[in-house]
Amino acid sequence: MLLARSPPPPLLPVTSFSARSVRAFPSRCVAAPRAAANADAATKASSLWGGQKRKQVASVANPLVKHCVKLRDSAAYRRSRRRVLLIGLAPIREICALGFASIECLLLLDGVEIPDELHELSADVVYVSATVMKKISGMRSVDSTEAIAVMHMPKHFCDLNSGDEGGAGLDGLFHLSPNRILVLDGIQDPGNLGTLIRSACAFKWDGVFLLPACCDPFNEKALRAARGASLQLPVVSGNWCDLQALVTKYDMKMLAGHPESGSDGSEETRPLSKELADSLMSKSLCLVLGSEGNGLSKETIQGCELVSIPMEGIFESLNVSVAGGIFLFMLQLRQETYNRTLAP
Repeated sequence: MLLARSPPPPLLPVTSFSARSVRAFPSRCVAAPRAAANADAATKASSLWGGQKRKQVASVANPLVKHCVKLRDSAAYRRSRRRVLLIGLAPIREICALGFASIECLLLLDGVEIPDELHELSADVVYVSATVMKKISGMRSVDSTEAIAVMHMPKHFCDLNSGDEGGAGLDGLFHLSPNRILVLDGIQDPGNLGTLIRSACAFKWDGVFLLPACCDPFNEKALRAARGASLQLPVVSGNWCDLQALVTKYDMKMLAGHPESGSDGSEETRPLSKELADSLMSKSLCLVLGSEGNGLSKETIQGCELVSIPMEGIFESLNVSVAGGIFLFMLQLRQETYNRTLAP
C-alpha cells in the first residue's frame, strides 16, 4: 500500500522575520558587518540616559542656550532655579565619580562620544555646535570645553539672606552638632573660595558659612576650584547676626586668621602652634578668614580671637587659600592625623 507524502511546509518570506526572530537564531542569520555595527550602535544609544532621546542644538537663540548662559552669569538665577553649570569634561567626570552629582542635562560638542563612566546617568544628552558651546561657556575656543553639565544645586545649600531655611532653622543647617565651621568674610575671588571649601572638606570640617560680600560658591570658577567639595559639604550664606545665633546655639569659640602685624588697629595676635591646636581639641570652633584686599570686617575683629601664622620671611601675609589650608589642617578635629603625619 502506498502512502501519500505530505507536501513540504511553505517557506516564509524574508520580510516576515522580526528582529526577535533574528536574535533567536544567531547562528543561521548573520548580518553584514556594517549593518551589525549600526544595529549595535542603535541598541547602545537607546539604552543610554534612561531611554531618553538625544537632541541637537545648533542655534544660540535656542531657549536651552539662553537658560545655560543665565546659569553661568547670574547667581540670583542659579538660586531661583536651583541649578548650576559645570564646564569641562574633566571636572564633570570627577564630580560624577564622587557620587554626589545630580545631572539634569549633559551638553556635548558635536562628534564627542559619551564617556563610558557617564552612560548610566539618567539625564538628557544634547549635542551642540561649536558656536553654541562657545556661547554657553563664554570661551573663545572649544578645545577644553567638550562638555557642559546642568546640575541640580545641592539640597544642603541654604541662603539665609533670602529666607531659604526650609523651616528647619539652625537645626537644619549642618549635620548633627557641628564642631568645626569655616567662616568666609568677604572672599570675592572664586578660585580662593572654591579652594577653601575643598580644603575644609578634605580636613573633615562640618560646613562653610559665607558672610556678605562673598562670591557665589556655585560660580562656575568656584565650583571648578572646589572639585566637587561644594556638592558634599553643607554651605550656608547669611549675615553676622545669623552667625552669632549659630555660635551661641552650639557654644562655639570664634577664631580669626590675621597677619602678625596688622594696620587695622587690632590687638596683638596669638601665634598658631601645635600647643594651641591641642588646647582647642575639646572645643567647637568657628574659624573666620577674610579677603587679602579688605581683610577682616570690624565685627569679626571685635568678636573673634585673632590667630596668626608665624613667618620668618620678608612677607607679612599669605594668600588666603594657602593660609586657610594651614589653619584648617592644624585645627582639624582629628588630631591623631596631625600627630601621625608630623611625628619624627
